Amino acid sequence: MGLESFFNPRSVAIVGASRQEGKVGYEILANMIAAGYKGQIFPVNPKAEEIEGLKCYASLESIPDAPELVLIVVPAKMVPAVMQECAKVGSKAVVIITAGFKEVGEEGRALERQVIQAARQAGIRVIGPNCLGLIVPANHLNASFGGDLPASGGIAYLSQSGALLAAILDTANANGIGFSKLVSIGNKADVDEQDVMEAVADDAQTKVIAGYLESITDGNAFVREAERISHIKPILLMKSGGTQAGAEAASSHTGSLAGSEVAYESAFERAGIIRCDSIKQQFDYAQAFANQPLPAGSRVAVITNAGGPGIMAADAIEREGLTFAKLDEGTVKKLAEKLPAAANLHNPIDVLGDALADRYEFALDVVMDDSGVDAVLVLLTPQAMTEAAATAEAIVKVAGQRPGKPVLSCFLGAAKVRDGVGILRKGGIPQYDSPESAIDTIDAMTRYVQWRSRPKRVVRLFPVNRRRVENIVERHLRHGILDIGEAESKDILEAYGFVTPKGSIATTADQAANIAQQLGYPVVLKIWSPDILHKSDVGGVKVGLTSEQEVRDAFDLMIYRIPKKKPDAHILGVLVQEMCRKGKEVILGMHRDPHFGPLMMFGMGGIMVEVLKDVAFYLAPLTAQEAKQMLVSTKTYKILQGVRGDEGVDIERIAEGLQRLSQLVTEFPQIKEMDINPYVVGSPGTTPIAVDARISLEQ
Repeated sequence: MGLESFFNPRSVAIVGASRQEGKVGYEILANMIAAGYKGQIFPVNPKAEEIEGLKCYASLESIPDAPELVLIVVPAKMVPAVMQECAKVGSKAVVIITAGFKEVGEEGRALERQVIQAARQAGIRVIGPNCLGLIVPANHLNASFGGDLPASGGIAYLSQSGALLAAILDTANANGIGFSKLVSIGNKADVDEQDVMEAVADDAQTKVIAGYLESITDGNAFVREAERISHIKPILLMKSGGTQAGAEAASSHTGSLAGSEVAYESAFERAGIIRCDSIKQQFDYAQAFANQPLPAGSRVAVITNAGGPGIMAADAIEREGLTFAKLDEGTVKKLAEKLPAAANLHNPIDVLGDALADRYEFALDVVMDDSGVDAVLVLLTPQAMTEAAATAEAIVKVAGQRPGKPVLSCFLGAAKVRDGVGILRKGGIPQYDSPESAIDTIDAMTRYVQWRSRPKRVVRLFPVNRRRVENIVERHLRHGILDIGEAESKDILEAYGFVTPKGSIATTADQAANIAQQLGYPVVLKIWSPDILHKSDVGGVKVGLTSEQEVRDAFDLMIYRIPKKKPDAHILGVLVQEMCRKGKEVILGMHRDPHFGPLMMFGMGGIMVEVLKDVAFYLAPLTAQEAKQMLVSTKTYKILQGVRGDEGVDIERIAEGLQRLSQLVTEFPQIKEMDINPYVVGSPGTTPIAVDARISLEQ
C-alpha cells in the first residue's frame, strides 16, 4: 500500500485536538486551518464541543464520514485503543505524533509493537510514533506542529528527528526554499525512509530527495532501492551516529542502533547517495538540484565584477578537481566587442566594478553559448554602481532562455544585495554566501552525473569448489568452533582460486629440518596454535631461514619461549613454509556489517596496515571496476604502481583477488570476518601468494 492517503487525504481527524494554545493538539489543528487545507477537518476531543470554529467529536466513531488520515496526539497508553478505533471506522493512514514508545525503553517498545500489530491487521499504514507530522505544501496540508506552511517546491524531505525537521522548516521559510513534501518518520515503526523515498521517486513535483537519518531499517534493501532511485533523481542525506559518541546518542534518542560509519559511507557510494555534512551544505546542494539542469561535464566559467572573488572561485575549482573552462576564441571575440578595454576576457571573466546589469546580462548570454562551458557561476560584490536587483533579474532572464546549462550565483554582502538575492531565489537561481560553497555544489552535481553515467554493474563469478568450503564451515559450526585455523583457512582460499605457500606442520626440530629440506631454502617458521591469532606479537614468526641449523634453532626457541608468554595457549607445533622471495605485501579483508552485509577492505599489508591505516572499503559483491577503484583510492596506490625505478606490481591480479574474496564471503554468509595478510603480489604476470589467512564464523 502506498502513501497517497498521507499526502492527499480527502479528510483528516485530529485525535487529541486541544483548545489550549501551546498544546501540540492545538498547534496541529491551528496549522491545518492556517494552511488552507481544502478537505474536511475533524477535531476529536470528548471534552469540547468546538475548537477554532470547527465542530468537535467525542470519538472517531461519532464522525459521520470516516476520516482517511488520522493524527494521534493522545498519551502513549491510549494510542492502542485509538488504533483499534481507526481500524473499526476504516481509516487508511495514521500519524502518531505521541512520544513514549521504543525510544524510552522496553515497556514503550512493547506498546509500540501492540499498536503496529493492530494497524497491520487492519491494513493501516503508520508514520511515527514520536514524530513531528507531515507537510504537503501543494495540497495545503500542514499536519504537523513544526511551523508555518512552506512554499511549494521540488525538494522532498524526510527526517528521523522531528526537532531537526522543525529547524529545517524554519530555515527554509526564512530563505524562500520550497518543498514538495516533508515527512517526520520518528521511530519508523511502520513507514520508514525507504517507503518515503519510493513514494516520492515517481512524484513529478519532486526533483530531489533530501533527508536526515540516524539509522537505516534494512540496509541491503535500502541500498538496492536507493541505487534504483538515484538513477531517476538525486538523493541528499545527512547521517549522524558515525562516531562512538554519536552512535550512543542515536541509540538513546531513537531507540535504534547505528551502523558503522565506514559501512554507511560505502553503502551511500554504492547507491549514488550524496552525503551532506551539514544542513547548510544540504540546502546548498538541494536548491541547485531542484532548480537547475545537470551539467554535461566539469568545465566551469566564472563571471565576476571583482578580482578577489574570481580568484577564490578559481582556487576552489582547482581544489575540487573541476576544470577551469577555456573559452572559445569566438567567445572571447564577442566579449571584446562590448566589454570595457580593462575587462578580463578570459575565465574568470571580470566585467569590472562599475558593471551595471546590462553588462552582466551580455557576458552571461555570450558565455552560455560557449560549447566548452558546462556550468556558470556569477559573482557579484556590492560596489557603488552595482545594480543587485536588476542584475539578478538579468541572470534569471538569461538562464531561462538557455535551459541546458546550470547557472549558480554568489551575491556577496548582506543589505545591499538582499533584494537581488530574493529575485534570484524566486527565479530558481541557487544563491550562495561564498564562491567555495557554489563550487562545492557544482562538484556535487558533476559527481552525481558521473555516477549516473557509470557502466552497468556486472559482477564476475569465478569457477570455485563450494563443496570443499561447505564441509569446512559446516564442521566448524557443528562443533561450535568459530575461528578457523590457518591451514583450513588456506584450504578455503585454494577452493576459491587463491595460491598459498607450500608447507607442513612439524612437532620436532628434526621434522622441521626435514620439511625445510624438501621445500628448499629460504623458509618461514610460524607457531601453530588455535589460541594465537597474532603470531608475530609473541615471537611466533621467523622469516628468511637459510640453513638446517637456523631452522632447528628457530624451532627450539619458539617451543621454549612462547609457552612462557602464552601459558594458556595450546601449541600444536610449528608450520614450516616456503618463503615468498619477491613482491609487495597487501591485505585483502572483509568485515560483515550487521546492516549492509560484507564490507570488503584493501590496504598495504603486514604490519603496515596498522601503522598507516591507509585502507579502502566497499560493499560486496564487487565488480572489476569497483575492485580497481578500491586500490586507486588509497594513498599508497602509487607505491604499487612503482616509483623511482621500483617495478610496480600486478594491479589486475590484486583486483581479481578482491573479487574472488568478495564472491567467497557473498556465497558464505556464515563468514563473519576474514583477512589475507600478507597477500604478496609481484610484477605483472606473476602469481600472487596468500601467505597468511584468518577466518572467523558466526552461527
